[in-house]
Amino acid sequence: MRRINRLGVLSVLALLLLLAAFFLLRPGKVSPTPDPYGNSQAQLDPARLAEGVVSFRYTGGEEKRVKVQVTRAGGRDYNYDLANDGSWETYSLTDGEGDYTLRVLTQKENGRYTPVYTLEYALALTDPKAPFLASTQFVRYEGTGAAALAEELTEEAQSDGEVIGILFDHVAGSLTYDETQAETVERGYVPHVDEVLERGEGICVDYATLLCAMARSRGIPCKLVMGDAGGSYHAWVEVWSEDGGTVADIPLKEGGWTLLDPTFLSGEPSEEVREF
Repeated sequence: MRRINRLGVLSVLALLLLLAAFFLLRPGKVSPTPDPYGNSQAQLDPARLAEGVVSFRYTGGEEKRVKVQVTRAGGRDYNYDLANDGSWETYSLTDGEGDYTLRVLTQKENGRYTPVYTLEYALALTDPKAPFLASTQFVRYEGTGAAALAEELTEEAQSDGEVIGILFDHVAGSLTYDETQAETVERGYVPHVDEVLERGEGICVDYATLLCAMARSRGIPCKLVMGDAGGSYHAWVEVWSEDGGTVADIPLKEGGWTLLDPTFLSGEPSEEVREF
C-alpha cells in the first residue's frame, strides 16, 4: 500500500513539473520584441534608409492633422504633412550623414503636436547624392508627364551639362510668373509638377520643383532649396554635373553643386531676388 502511495505521489509531482514547464516556456509567455519601425498608429518603411530616403504612413484611424518631423542632431527641424488615410509618403534626409530623430506627430485639440512614433537612426549613406535623386512628397516625378517630357527633351543629350541646360531652358522659357498666386499662396503649398506644366505659370517654388523633378527623373542629382533671398522668401535649385557645362552663361562645376534659379531668368519681379 505504501509503495502504491509513493508511486502516486511521484506521478503527481512529475505531472506538476511538466505543467509548470509548459506554462513557463510556452511562446505566449515570452515578451514580444517591439517593432522599431512602427506601432498601431504609424509605420516607417526602412528599405531605402541607406539612400537617405524614408517612407511613412499614419494608421491611427483618426481624422486629424499629421506631421512627419525629421531632425539631424545639431540641425533644424524639418516638418512635413502626412496624410491620415493610411497612404505612404516619401521624404529625403537632406542634411547628410549623422544621427537623426524621425517622428510622426498628431495634432491635439489644443493645436499642439504630440509624437505617436519616434525612431533614432544613425544615417550612413551609400552615396551622398542619393537623397537628391529620389521621387519624394515635394519632388514627385515617378509616373508623371513631367518625367516623360524630360526624357523626350533630353533623349539625344550627350552629357550631364547638356541635360541640365535643356531642362533649365524649357522650364524658364515655358512658364510665366503668376503674381496673383504669389499674393494668395497658402502655407504648406506643395506643387504638383503636371499641374504646373498644364497651367504654364506659377511662382518660384513651382519653377524650382518642376526643374528639380525633371532633372532627378533623368538621373541628375538636384536639391530643392527654399529660404531667404535678400529679404524675400524664395525657392531655387542646386544641380550636380559630373562633366561641368554651361547653363544660361552660368558655368556648372565639374563634379560639384551649382546654384541655378529658373524663376529669375523667366522674369521674377522681385528686386530682392534679382540682387540675390
